[in-house]
Amino acid sequence: MSERWEQVAQAPLAKPQESADVAIIGAGPAGLTAAARLRKLSPEAKVVVLERERQAGGIPRHAFHQGYGLRDLHTSLSGPDYAEKLTDAAASAGADLRLRTQVTGWSADGALELTSPGAVAHLYARAVVLASGCRERPRSARMVAGSRPAGVMTTGTLQQLVYLNEQSPGTRAVVVGAEHVAFSAVATLAHGGARTVAITTELPRHQSYAAFRWGAAARYGTVSNSRTALPVTPLRVLTRTAVTEIHGSERVTGVTVLDLTRGQSRLIECDTVIFTGDWIPDHELAVSAGLVLDIGTRGPRVDGALRTARAGLFAAGNVLHGAETADVAALCGRHVAGKVADFLGGERWPRAFVPIECAAPLHWVSPGAIEIAPAFAGDRAGEPPAAPPRGHYLLRAREELIDARIAISQDTRALGSARLPRVMPGRSASLGTKWVSAVDPSGGPVVIRVTKARSR
Repeated sequence: MSERWEQVAQAPLAKPQESADVAIIGAGPAGLTAAARLRKLSPEAKVVVLERERQAGGIPRHAFHQGYGLRDLHTSLSGPDYAEKLTDAAASAGADLRLRTQVTGWSADGALELTSPGAVAHLYARAVVLASGCRERPRSARMVAGSRPAGVMTTGTLQQLVYLNEQSPGTRAVVVGAEHVAFSAVATLAHGGARTVAITTELPRHQSYAAFRWGAAARYGTVSNSRTALPVTPLRVLTRTAVTEIHGSERVTGVTVLDLTRGQSRLIECDTVIFTGDWIPDHELAVSAGLVLDIGTRGPRVDGALRTARAGLFAAGNVLHGAETADVAALCGRHVAGKVADFLGGERWPRAFVPIECAAPLHWVSPGAIEIAPAFAGDRAGEPPAAPPRGHYLLRAREELIDARIAISQDTRALGSARLPRVMPGRSASLGTKWVSAVDPSGGPVVIRVTKARSR
């Protein structure tokens, strides 16, 4: 550890204090993978992982379905097995896992303020990685009218209720949202003894993979479309449909849904309502650090190396955007570990960033910035800007776009183009990086826009 940081750690404070080379906030897939990888890249570094929950592993620890670890571990595991494997890897590598430890903010001199059952303390770190993940917006944030009976919850609450507390969520459920997690919620509901009578989305189609949809149909019922004349079946995906009101006194008795195509409302009887998707990054620490949030993702803006505008502060995983799958978040953690190791080894921090913006109907791109210096300032002259995780940018739209022609420009100058089969909400498309080397560090924001596409 540098002499400067040893001196800072020895400075008198009213609260207990210590120092570390790296502090990782969040023990989900991104944070645990980053910790394990960092200890291999920098064996002498003290890596502390701070987690507010009683158990490490993040959301997968209470998601019992299979399919975790496909991209990062090249196997298929249940959520708890995946969480355990990542936790064991980080601990075996020598990372210091601190559970039930909440990071509440930053002190005036840059330390992390920690609160745990045993103490309130300060932690100084040469580098900090925000890996706090994201959360689903609850019913209140979605402005759904009606009473406030029991039986209304998010997917995360449902999974904890069923898998951790072994309680039944109800008997008849409506799932609001049709991303990947919605079909996971169907499986969790079935495990808890509840039948899903409808999945609703305001969009023209679900945002998950076809295999997820038809897998749910094969196991839990027949899937139909709200615009067909098919009879009521045990499981339906109601597209272009909004839940407008929740009914019930002590317990949910039903929901009113509006067919956005026909303008007709009707009642679906149920005793459970699950709000899925509609993610928001856990960005409170980014805001308190003075970082500007990306207008699209609502997470901290980072460059390809996952560096923020604050020197020494990185961000990885779903705190950047909501939400990618756990294995994608883990690979993001692996990516940031290499960049943190470079920083510990003396790599200079960029002096500024060129933002990347999206024009409607595109929603967001991540990472959302390109660094200026050292790559553009003579140091390591000629090197391209840092490549993003997995070698491509993530791109989403506010509506489904088929055969989208993408133009990338800066000021009035064209940087590149792309043709993407589909860009949509809830599921990211991959945008290549060939255009990045043409960015002018003295120019304005890079703008990504659609020049031609078909809407569903």
